[in-house]
Amino acid sequence: MASYLIVILVGVVTLIAAVEAVIPTAFNRHLLGMQQMMGSMHGLEEMSSDLFTNFRDAVTEALLFSTTAALVSALIVSFFVSRRVVTPIRQMMEASRRIAAGRYQERVEAVGTDELGQLARSFNQMASTLEQTEAMRRDLIANVAHELRTPLASIKGYMEGMIDGVLPAEPDTYQQIYQEADRLQRLVNDLQELSRVEAGAFKLECHPLAISDLIQRIAAHLRPQFEEKSVSLNLNLPANLPPVLADNDRISQVLLNLAGNALQYTPSGGTVTVSAAVQQPELIISISDSGIGIPGMHLPHLFNRFYRVDKSRSRAGGGSGIGLTIAKHLIEAHDGHIWAESAGEGKGSTFSFALPLA
Repeated sequence: MASYLIVILVGVVTLIAAVEAVIPTAFNRHLLGMQQMMGSMHGLEEMSSDLFTNFRDAVTEALLFSTTAALVSALIVSFFVSRRVVTPIRQMMEASRRIAAGRYQERVEAVGTDELGQLARSFNQMASTLEQTEAMRRDLIANVAHELRTPLASIKGYMEGMIDGVLPAEPDTYQQIYQEADRLQRLVNDLQELSRVEAGAFKLECHPLAISDLIQRIAAHLRPQFEEKSVSLNLNLPANLPPVLADNDRISQVLLNLAGNALQYTPSGGTVTVSAAVQQPELIISISDSGIGIPGMHLPHLFNRFYRVDKSRSRAGGGSGIGLTIAKHLIEAHDGHIWAESAGEGKGSTFSFALPLA
């Protein structure tokens, strides 16, 4: 409102100053024209002086009236306009305070397509993202607590059984305790690795990498496990594949994770196929299996931390739900992308990732 009044006052002052400066010259010019038309008349100078005074008074009166009308109009219009501007900003300010207090479900009304409407929609988007982040934080705490509780409860149970004499102090019992401790250690290592990759606290040593040689080394490393489970491991690698620009260790980690998942979810007698194809300017690597498949509703969430299709949360049967998240961050750190496809339950699945060519 003050800005509107300042603009009006500046305009009025400018108008008055201009009128006061122009009136004498304009009046004398027009009066000179009248004198030339009417000739010399007795008392013309006195009449012109009175006429100029009356004319000035009329102009001043008109200016005062117009200034008053402009100020009143400005006050009325600025009141409604300022309310329209200030009200949504005040609502967002109050909503932001409630969000800061932990009420992430707060939203503001977004009306119109102007800057205020766009600001309100951006505010609501921010609030929605904060709400999702808070939900993910709560889920993360709950999932980590569950994952840690399970092996700890097993170790405690074995130790109590040995103390009470229910379980014998034999190598088999110690082996069970060791397996649970090893399971706990793997989970902690996974969490540490997840924290590092999500924070970007790792360094890639990218160089031209022959992906065919790397896949063959990974396949040779995993083949005994595939043979033990009676699952066929096939490689479909075209000759003369161009190298990719990647970190050998990190891509090995991704391949081991995806191939290990394919083996875990493929029953005996099934098949896992690793293939590669060039789609300029990228190289696509795919790991396909004939396993249990994935319902379509789960596909968009597979790369979220701790997300598992199997809600039983058995680490032995379903993993910790961290490996795919780590793989996603590692591939994206290479300026690539990763995705999953499946025709449904019992129809197998395919995990693919793309890397830039060297």
